[in-house]
Amino acid sequence: MVKEENLFQLKIPSQTDNLEIIREFVAKIASRMGFNEDDISKIELAVDEACTNVIKHAYRKNQKKAIDISLFLQPQKLTIVVADQGKGFDPRKLKTPEMSEYLAKMQVGGLGVYLMRTLMDEVEFKSRPGKGNEVRMVKYLTSNEKNKQAK
Repeated sequence: MVKEENLFQLKIPSQTDNLEIIREFVAKIASRMGFNEDDISKIELAVDEACTNVIKHAYRKNQKKAIDISLFLQPQKLTIVVADQGKGFDPRKLKTPEMSEYLAKMQVGGLGVYLMRTLMDEVEFKSRPGKGNEVRMVKYLTSNEKNKQAK
């Protein structure tokens, strides 16, 4: 069980204008944990992609609905859960993009789940029928980051 002081939560309207606030929230906590700038950027981008998917797909740009973001801080890892109350989603139906084709076609969009899986150490999706979706992402501190945190 996570101690209450190690849990940070943000409930925010599902508007693209709020993505910057979400990124700043996540970056500050990741920095406080001791993540390096490169990992912080990866975490920010993964969370941005998860929230953008909620806005575009789960809520179909309905700005009245909220995105719930929870960050669980543990000594060796940061767990982020992005939850919505939108339409269900099955990530198993997505094909892994063929990047050479993707780039040749100059296709826009469609890489969110791929990016999340590439940028984070663990990514898990849960579709909760009638209750929305949840994406759980984990980033582990490296040995160097742990040593800096201890100093």
